[in-house]
Amino acid sequence: MKITVLAKPRSSEQKIEKTGENSFTVWVKEVPVKGMANAAIASALSDYFNTPMSNVKLVSGFSSKNKTFEIK
Repeated sequence: MKITVLAKPRSSEQKIEKTGENSFTVWVKEVPVKGMANAAIASALSDYFNTPMSNVKLVSGFSSKNKTFEIK
């Protein structure tokens, strides 16, 4: 399943909000440097979908706030 994510790095809290059928807004505390925010978003999504980290893959949007993730 592919989902779109609007990333909100440098947040005071970490949370996920479903905004559509396959779209989410994800707030993480990490800064967007050297992929730290991407890794935190992937970790948050793996917890949300109750799946291992290896099943969550960033497909596009590596340096953008709009990202596409694939969840196996």
